[in-house]
Amino acid sequence: MIDSVFDEALRILTFQSGFNSAVVVAGTAALGLAGGTVGTFLLLRRRALVSDALSHATLPGIAIAFLVGAALGLPERSLPLLLAGAVASGVVGLLTVQALSRFTRLTEDSAIGAVLSVFFGLGVVLLSVIQNLELGGQAGLKTFILGQTAAMAQGEAIAIGLLAAGAALAVALLFKELRVLAFDPGFAAVQGWPVGALDLALMGLATLVTVIGLQTVGLILVVALLIIPPAAARFWTDRLPALTIAAAVIGALSGWLGAALSALLPKLPAGAVIVLVAGGFFLLSFLFAPARGLVAAALRQGRLRLTFAERRALADLLDGRPVEGSVALWLRLRGYIRDGALTPAGQTAARAAARDRRLWERFLADYPALLPAHANWGVDPIDSVLPGDMVRLLEERSAPS
Repeated sequence: MIDSVFDEALRILTFQSGFNSAVVVAGTAALGLAGGTVGTFLLLRRRALVSDALSHATLPGIAIAFLVGAALGLPERSLPLLLAGAVASGVVGLLTVQALSRFTRLTEDSAIGAVLSVFFGLGVVLLSVIQNLELGGQAGLKTFILGQTAAMAQGEAIAIGLLAAGAALAVALLFKELRVLAFDPGFAAVQGWPVGALDLALMGLATLVTVIGLQTVGLILVVALLIIPPAAARFWTDRLPALTIAAAVIGALSGWLGAALSALLPKLPAGAVIVLVAGGFFLLSFLFAPARGLVAAALRQGRLRLTFAERRALADLLDGRPVEGSVALWLRLRGYIRDGALTPAGQTAARAAARDRRLWERFLADYPALLPAHANWGVDPIDSVLPGDMVRLLEERSAPS
């Protein structure tokens, strides 16, 4: 049983479980890649909540597009028409948010909350009206709320993959401009860059990713593919190129693994599974990322405290003061003391610790406002933090007269 499930999972992950399954998994992975790439700049631009409002604002557009298609006698549940309606409704929602923020006293988050709730409420009402009409295909409209990855046709999956790849390519082409927009829009405006147009381009890319993700994860959860991958990647790096690539990889892996799991667990909503996989990547990053992970931070703090206690104890031993308890045990394990006395290695380390302590105290007394932000006072060797000429000057000033 377990072997058969494992074999089936392996076939799905390696695109060997049928053409339709392979296309759906590939299209979902492309969507995750695009979401992570575009979402990086939304996160840095502090537009995360705007993407949430955008996703919810698409629902009335989908419902209205369905009604228009039914009135014109178009094929039932025409995906291009429904996505066009979602785009139009999403754009109206974004413009409404901007208008409320600009021309009223409402803050942006208040405007987002109002637009999100009102547009989504309107969409739910329209869907209820559509359910009571004698039309075909209306039952499939609810799949846009939570998504239905497995129901995608091959053509739809290919279109989603191509559009997602196009969104990622657009970010690559506009990378320099979006970087300036994310970190210093004021500088970009002074330099004559079209900040407004760039902001609209970024929101247009977010709209594109949101709309093409409706079929996969649904309008409620699509924002997760825009926000969770870059938020997870932020724990790993501070460099924008690496951050963008990491977010794209996490987004692609979330779509790839999530779509594969949803194929193995067909009774579970695929969109929710994909988002849970992305949440798993976020949790792993939050805990274990070497740059900012919780475990890594705890280990660094523990190492700093232990090093500080070690250097202080060595200085005390050099001055003839006894050291007991866990610190003494640690020094014995390090080979610095034996039978309560410093070993030759301990004497060398103790003299170095005493020197660093004396020079750091002199530096803090003479230059209290110049302590480097990255320095750990009392822990880091002063020669590794300050330039050599500064260290020599401190040695002269701290030498006994």
